[in-house]
Amino acid sequence: MPGGRLTQQERQQIALGLADDLAYAEIARRLDRPTSTVTREVLRNGGPAGYRADLAHRATEHRAHRRSGAAPARDPRRADRPDDGRDPAAVDAFEETITTVFMHSGLSRMPARVLAALLLTDSGTLTATELADRLRVSPASISKAVAFLDEQSMIRRERDERRRERYQVDEEIWYQSAVASAHSNAEVAATARQGVAVLGTGTPAGERLENVARFLDHLSEMLLRAAEQARELLSARPAPEPGEESESGER
Repeated sequence: MPGGRLTQQERQQIALGLADDLAYAEIARRLDRPTSTVTREVLRNGGPAGYRADLAHRATEHRAHRRSGAAPARDPRRADRPDDGRDPAAVDAFEETITTVFMHSGLSRMPARVLAALLLTDSGTLTATELADRLRVSPASISKAVAFLDEQSMIRRERDERRRERYQVDEEIWYQSAVASAHSNAEVAATARQGVAVLGTGTPAGERLENVARFLDHLSEMLLRAAEQARELLSARPAPEPGEESESGER
């Protein structure tokens, strides 16, 4: 695995990867670099939407030759992240990973980024301005993303004491997603049985469709039952690990 600074050619490949909407991990794999290297490179040079290979290369060269004792400016993406011992690069890399997972599940990139940002925020809630600063995108991009997520009942809107609109993830979306998946499977099963009637119960195709229908019916029933049983876990506090102190300070 190569080490040292990124070359200008590698930065151009990063820019091309971002243009193709590739995850940081995939870009890093193609460069044979650690994911954290690509993550830091992009986030310190304009973010996914503003990264430019030539500007990033010049900025890196400038930083390498600069000798300044000035304290670095506070990164707005970490305005809500306390100095609690977390590795910023690891947090950023995980945020990109879960964003990619959300995209694989069907979300476009910006709604996926907003959903990930809200999930990873300790406060659990952010304003549109805070989201725009954290993700380094335009307010218009945030507006479109939150409108989509709100329409899908994936986030909730609320007003704070300053009458600012804030957004937070609706924990019920995971339950609702499981229920929707069960209903979708049931719909496919019902349609498969229509095919059985058309193709005949004694034909290979008919038998195949009947098996599909039986499997999906069983799966839907189990998924609905499991979702109801697990629903309360969404609002429950995780049990403390052995040896951890309770709220009262007792062990």
